[in-house]
Amino acid sequence: MAKRDIVVVGASAGGTEALTELVRALPAEFPAAIFVVVHFPASASSVLPRILSRAGSLPATHPDDGDTFATGRIYVARPDWHLMLRDGRLSVRRGPKENNSRPAIDPLFRSAARSAGKRVIGVVLSGNLDDGTAGLLSIKRHGGIAVIQAPETAQYPSMPRSAIDHVPVDYVVPIEQMAGLLVRLTSDQAGPKELVPMDSDDSPSDEETLADRQTQPGAPSTMTCPECHGSLWETREGALVHFRCRVGHAYTGESLLAHQADQLEAALWTALRSLEEHAALSRRLASRATDRGHAHSASAFTEQAMDAEHHASTIRNVLSTGLNSQAGIADLASHLAS
Repeated sequence: MAKRDIVVVGASAGGTEALTELVRALPAEFPAAIFVVVHFPASASSVLPRILSRAGSLPATHPDDGDTFATGRIYVARPDWHLMLRDGRLSVRRGPKENNSRPAIDPLFRSAARSAGKRVIGVVLSGNLDDGTAGLLSIKRHGGIAVIQAPETAQYPSMPRSAIDHVPVDYVVPIEQMAGLLVRLTSDQAGPKELVPMDSDDSPSDEETLADRQTQPGAPSTMTCPECHGSLWETREGALVHFRCRVGHAYTGESLLAHQADQLEAALWTALRSLEEHAALSRRLASRATDRGHAHSASAFTEQAMDAEHHASTIRNVLSTGLNSQAGIADLASHLAS
């Protein structure tokens, strides 16, 4: 009977510190392979394998596509590349972003669950938003174990809290206790792999499951993809809502909301710039009309400038107080409606 010999770890903000502490406490003879996704900007030059190798006894590396893996080693996703498990090998691909991230945690967790079933232990560490929650659900559905860093010990507790809220988690432990727990869990028998019907997994995203572009999972939503502006299809796993477009960009409800907020802020800055430019030009035209004795035209241009300045002031106030300011949003909405 197989052991639990695959540990998949997801982290984001504050996760490097937690991951380093975890790796430092693992023994050199750790009987599992560890696969890690930490959110990094696409342009980043990741030195995380070097950091982890120096922190503990296990060697860490950025794997290449098609590599095999071995126990007692750490495999870290490269910036801007998804890391997945397929048929006993590693798949390193620049597929569609998930939750506005590449690498994303959910593809690693989901592929490990489908590939290794009960042999998988999923670990969610510190991070913002909720990447990893859907993947952890897949791990549980395939018989694996879910381990969460205690939110009160996480520098950024959103990811651990989301996992606790949506997944039947097996263990919630502070980071200093996690290494000992993983050593114990990897020494246990995992049991035989169970066959899980594909239609019970509402989160297809791997190349194989997206090969048929004529069939989209879920129902069409009224939302559009922030990345490519295509239609989004909506699926649900319990209380967790997923959105996915035709080409494969995927979001949970929380990550989609955050991405929409970023786009809204960008649109407001563009509107502010346009309004202030419009006001400045109107003032210049009003001045020239005054110089030429065209009082009526000067008055009309001045009125346009004042109107643009008024709307610009409202938008600047919303941006300065934050898009989460209900008073600011209400003020903006009333001006746009008038």
